[in-house]
Amino acid sequence: MKKYVFAAMWLLMNTVCAWGVQFDKNPSADKPEVGSSVITAREVFRQNIPATARQFIGTPYEYGGNPLTSGTTDNSYLFFAIYTTAAQRAGLTYHGYLPMARLLKNVSQIDENQVQKGDLMVLNNQLAAMVFDIEDNGRLHLIYVSEKRRQVISFHSDNLVFEVFWLKNMTGFFRLKEAMLR
Repeated sequence: MKKYVFAAMWLLMNTVCAWGVQFDKNPSADKPEVGSSVITAREVFRQNIPATARQFIGTPYEYGGNPLTSGTTDNSYLFFAIYTTAAQRAGLTYHGYLPMARLLKNVSQIDENQVQKGDLMVLNNQLAAMVFDIEDNGRLHLIYVSEKRRQVISFHSDNLVFEVFWLKNMTGFFRLKEAMLR
């Protein structure tokens, strides 16, 4: 019952937000000045990623399942749900649902030393995991939908599977293009 109430509230909020969205014609306007203590909406978005992602761990896998409405998910909808929820909490709007192939056309490759919360680790077969948290010691926490385990799982960069599978098959780390978040 809670899932249906949450889904209905989410749908209502998205509808209301869609009517009142105003796009900033200067995307660099929310970047802080050097030495500024102002936290930008994009920084708040990144701060919201860990808690948002954690709420989906254990969600059952279903192709085409949207966790915000059905309580099941696939990888594309998992990333959509995390980005959408974190964006709303930051007063931003995420572009909207995109199948994985289209989502990967709306990201830019970044250096592994620049990885932030919300960035994607993409494999050469287009499987992706989202970096949802980064510890002070550099340990990455990632989340994705495992079709084999039939649910959303998380793992960290000290995990043996990270070393022997993810790093071995990695294409690179990628970040959403600016236009995806307004």
